[in-house]
Amino acid sequence: MNQRHVFGEVFTLETAIASFVFVTILVLLIVALVRRRARPGTQPSQRTERTHLESYYLAALAVVATFLVVYTAYANHRQQQTDQHRPTTNVDVTGFQWCWQFGYPGTAGQKVSVSGNCRNGQFPTLVVPTGHNIKVRLTSRDVIHSMWIPALRYKMDAFPNRKNTFTMTFDHEGRWRGRCAEFCGLRHRTMDFWVKAVSPDEYQRWLTSHAAGSGAAA
Repeated sequence: MNQRHVFGEVFTLETAIASFVFVTILVLLIVALVRRRARPGTQPSQRTERTHLESYYLAALAVVATFLVVYTAYANHRQQQTDQHRPTTNVDVTGFQWCWQFGYPGTAGQKVSVSGNCRNGQFPTLVVPTGHNIKVRLTSRDVIHSMWIPALRYKMDAFPNRKNTFTMTFDHEGRWRGRCAEFCGLRHRTMDFWVKAVSPDEYQRWLTSHAAGSGAAA
């Protein structure tokens, strides 16, 4: 269970409810048009209000809205309970024209920095350990950027002189492509990066090996 699964569950539920409401209203509308159409010689109803029907509609909407709020709160609480038992890894992400820089705490107080130029497919890689809460501290060096990982459903804007934070979790190893989702200049379309989730042991070995050569692309 992680945040993207929670979002997926809630979005799927909301879509199902919205689809049911849409189909129900459409069917009722068609039935009303077919069965309740005026016959020749029929006098139009002089009734202007149906307060009892309006009360039913209001009650139904209130029930649906309350259910969605409660379910969303429950899903978030369940995720928070799971996250409490995970170790946390901090990563500093900086967007700039037109690439990315990733900063890690490193070992023995020595920080690790990974960057690239995003030209000719030379995209930097954000390496993270599985089973950890990855706390991302996101900022920009120049203009507004947006860190987007489509396959993982993570997206956050990066602003100059400001840090936005969000948390990612990875239950299994893998590699995913990310990109900037905010137009930021001539080479915006090449401002991509990779996210690579590895085992905690492999992550520690990676940190150690990159501590000496900090600044190179992963």
